[in-house]
Amino acid sequence: MEAELADLERVQTRILHRISLLETSILPQNPTSSSSPAATNASGDSNTDTEARLSAILRSDGVADFAFKRVASDYYDWPLESRRDALAAASIHHLCKSIVLVNTQAPANVVDCSDRNYSKYYVVVVQYTARFNAEAVKNYLYSLNDGRIAKKKFNMRLAPEETSVKLTGYEHNAVTCIGMQTDIPVILDEAIVRLNPDFFWLGGGETDLKLGIRTSEFINFVKPFIFSCSGN
Repeated sequence: MEAELADLERVQTRILHRISLLETSILPQNPTSSSSPAATNASGDSNTDTEARLSAILRSDGVADFAFKRVASDYYDWPLESRRDALAAASIHHLCKSIVLVNTQAPANVVDCSDRNYSKYYVVVVQYTARFNAEAVKNYLYSLNDGRIAKKKFNMRLAPEETSVKLTGYEHNAVTCIGMQTDIPVILDEAIVRLNPDFFWLGGGETDLKLGIRTSEFINFVKPFIFSCSGN
């Protein structure tokens, strides 16, 4: 009986996933109603403007190998394998996220991102399949400053959501390193650089918009710090 129930559950999951994929496939064909206001992200950009704005930013700096893809509203309820299929990503390891960190032990005079080496905030890009290691970030930044700043002055924690929105202009599950409200220094986990093929996916400025980009072009554009800050 348990085996039969498990089989039934798998069938139901596949059916729900196919329905979601069908929903995704018809989203671009649904025009925004002129009688209702367009949805907006935290920056106030309408859904129809975000992709164009970010594309223009990327192309203006010579980035050519990138793509945007709209996903279903329940995308984040799916397992990673289903998200991979929806984006046609090479593997689940090519699915990444951007998180905003705050240094809770920074001195009172460190309040912004003006010093790239000792910023109040950082954006870290890591894989969904990886386990983020805040201690590795702390140790890297301590070494980056050649020991001139006491180690106790580094304590990297996930920034509150309202802080993340204010700094990036993007809501939860929409954060991307492109076109942020604030020029926050970016950390790219070394594991992403080693991915083959070298094309990964991350947030695209809206919760249902994802950005795929060639790793080398991302690095040239964003100029992130690159080191290992995760485990499996």
